[in-house]
Amino acid sequence: MNQETKSGILYAASAYLLWGFLPIYWKLLDDTPPGEILAHRILWSFVLMIVIVLAIQKWKAFIQECKAIIRDKKKFIGITLASIAISLNWLTFIWAVNNDYVIQSSLGYYINPLVSILLGMIVLKETLTRRQLLSFILAGIGVINLTISYGVFPWVSLLLAFTFGIYGLLKKTVDISSIFGLTIETMIVTPIALIYLLAVSDSSIAADVMLSGTGLLLIGAGVATAVPLLLFASGAKQIPLSMVGFLQYIAPTIMLILGVFVYEETFSSAHLMSFVLIWTALIIYMASAQPRPAQRRKKN
Repeated sequence: MNQETKSGILYAASAYLLWGFLPIYWKLLDDTPPGEILAHRILWSFVLMIVIVLAIQKWKAFIQECKAIIRDKKKFIGITLASIAISLNWLTFIWAVNNDYVIQSSLGYYINPLVSILLGMIVLKETLTRRQLLSFILAGIGVINLTISYGVFPWVSLLLAFTFGIYGLLKKTVDISSIFGLTIETMIVTPIALIYLLAVSDSSIAADVMLSGTGLLLIGAGVATAVPLLLFASGAKQIPLSMVGFLQYIAPTIMLILGVFVYEETFSSAHLMSFVLIWTALIIYMASAQPRPAQRRKKN
């Protein structure tokens, strides 16, 4: 294993570790309404990304990229929809964590890769192998099992999976660097975030509030958002996609452990059965993504 691959694994694994422990951060803000947390997350992510763009001396290139996107309607619509999708994903995740749905959040991010394949099949007309189709069926049975067992549709899990899947799909249509992409995405929704914060009574952007412990945590939400995304972007460029696919299950596994053992959420036999079905589906999916021996020999 060369040094580049080792660095890539370190960066990507660090990103997923941070994402996995993110519920702890949002729990520290459970007295703050999810809408306000989201608005601050957007605002301070944008501020941090502007600072990074200036620090790496890419301001002129960033302005040129903005102008190019404005001229290209397809790109502009794509990145705007991506901004809305990721904002909805963030809001759902914050709400879920602060309302004791960490296990459902974990399930959502386990389902996400399968949703991405489904969207690729529907939108990009990609074909499915038999094993991929089987993985869908097993995941679907897992979701149905939870629904029947509790009489409650696991909308948190599916909303997280589909919003992030749609975000990934939209990002594929917009060819832009990770740093510029996150900066522009947050820039698009920052005006909405600011209007919301200014409209909220006892605004959390008042000077005295921002200097409090809660205020500093809200400012830190920008760092908590941007850092893992930048680590992931750096790592993903240096390692194979199959390895990225394997590492991505670090985050929901940590969330599941937190939900069961730290926050003591209910984890019944129905949950166990559904998770086993989802994990089996993921194993089949990962196996289907690996080239067979004959295919490897042909490549060699």
